[in-house]
Amino acid sequence: MAEVLTDFVSEEYLQEFEAKYNDELKNGNGKASDETTFQYAWCLTRSRLLSDVKKGVTLLEKLLKSKSTDQTHKRDYLYYLAVGHTRLKDFNIGLKYVKTLLQLEPGNRQAQELEKAIKSQMETEAIKGAAIAGGGILFAGALVGLGMALLKKK
Repeated sequence: MAEVLTDFVSEEYLQEFEAKYNDELKNGNGKASDETTFQYAWCLTRSRLLSDVKKGVTLLEKLLKSKSTDQTHKRDYLYYLAVGHTRLKDFNIGLKYVKTLLQLEPGNRQAQELEKAIKSQMETEAIKGAAIAGGGILFAGALVGLGMALLKKK
């Protein structure tokens, strides 16, 4: 599995970039530089808190839509959007972003590994879902059987 999906940023590191981002917002008339915004978003997508990951995804989506985005930065934005959405279990969206990156850079091994990891997580979640559904059906069947047994005793 791609290490980036299981590796978390330290709280200190996140606070450092959050302070830099907020400082630029305050001193830059409500605008932080694209570089600082990306660094902060990068940290957020690698946070343990899903609310942070969502905020990071939002910042990255804004950067991606920015007219000043060049190809080098677009690659990073796409990659971490895929990471963020995968961490949020939005697998189809994460897959969409990594496939867009692979269209731009077909030989990108990091993106290829991320694509495999996303597909693997999708399969794992599908198996978990099937197990939960199967368990629910068994439980419901047991309840029906118990109910019928109780009715026969009366």
